[in-house]
Amino acid sequence: MKNTFGNSVAVTIFGESHGEYIGAVIDGLAPGIKVDREYIAHMLTLRRPDGKISTPRKEKDEFKIISGVVEDTTTGTPVTLLIPNENVKSGDYSEMRTVARPSHADYTAECKYHGYQDSRGGGHFSGRITAALVAAGAICKFALEQKGIRIGSHVKKCAGVEDRDFQDLLWDIETLNQKTFAVLNEEKGEKMRKAILEAASEGDSVGGVVETAVVGMPQGVGEPWFDSLESVLSHMLFSIPAVKGVEFGAGFKISDMRGSQANDPMGIAGDRVYTVTNNNGGINGGITNGMPIVFRTAIKPTPTIFKPQSTVDFKTMTERVLEPKGRHDPAIVHRARVVQDAATAIALCDALAMRFGTDWLK
Repeated sequence: MKNTFGNSVAVTIFGESHGEYIGAVIDGLAPGIKVDREYIAHMLTLRRPDGKISTPRKEKDEFKIISGVVEDTTTGTPVTLLIPNENVKSGDYSEMRTVARPSHADYTAECKYHGYQDSRGGGHFSGRITAALVAAGAICKFALEQKGIRIGSHVKKCAGVEDRDFQDLLWDIETLNQKTFAVLNEEKGEKMRKAILEAASEGDSVGGVVETAVVGMPQGVGEPWFDSLESVLSHMLFSIPAVKGVEFGAGFKISDMRGSQANDPMGIAGDRVYTVTNNNGGINGGITNGMPIVFRTAIKPTPTIFKPQSTVDFKTMTERVLEPKGRHDPAIVHRARVVQDAATAIALCDALAMRFGTDWLK
């Protein structure tokens, strides 16, 4: 089972939705990096459920750092974080042990692990595990901020309602990092919330798009071909539950442009090379060019809905109609954005350490 991402800075996640703990191990962080526990707690807060537009499951996420940090500073050895699971209701899933929930990993887990997987609440495949990813990513994101690199994401689209584009990037990023429902236009955010509640009232769910911007990345990070920065980031982003698409810069729209429109004209400001437009999303040939890195992910609707669905019992090999029980989100896009921030920070820390060495992050 592949639960580790990264080469120089590697993160391993572990645990199950209804197990005693979930957690993460970060290996390769240089000694001397500051760890801000309040910063970690804040990022975990942004991931928590948000009223009626989220699951009723409430977890305190009171994390522990049990190795690799002394006096709020990394020692250079593996950093281990533990987060307890407290508000579990495993009985909600006892009758569905061998009934596949459509668009969940129940059947594929059965195929891979031959029935030995923990099926309660999705087990290791549950979005609950992203709390551990967020905690690990918070350490990486804080380290990047000390080097002048800022990461921020917003709900670009949800239920057909679209937020405004990034404008003043630094201002927008700092504003988003304080918001529970991260949008740049509050009126659009209210329309999104109403659309989520409407879907929930019908026993249904909605998806959306998360857009991320990274400013302050130095030029020259990434590799051509197989470890291009796009491929490294995409590898990590597709590891986030519910992500079904990734695009950089102008994304798929660039296919409708002519070269004269798609190319980014270049200029010089003082001692800095810049591009007038940023259709390539800050990356050329797999390597950063110093412009903001901009990308978007497509987040599918929450697969558990409160409507009858045709499915199968893969033990008895019979067809069934599923009417799910349990506690679920009518939308996860607003919670996924901080997971995307965290995942981005981990991937960038690894890429930067590969380029400049692990001590660069100190």
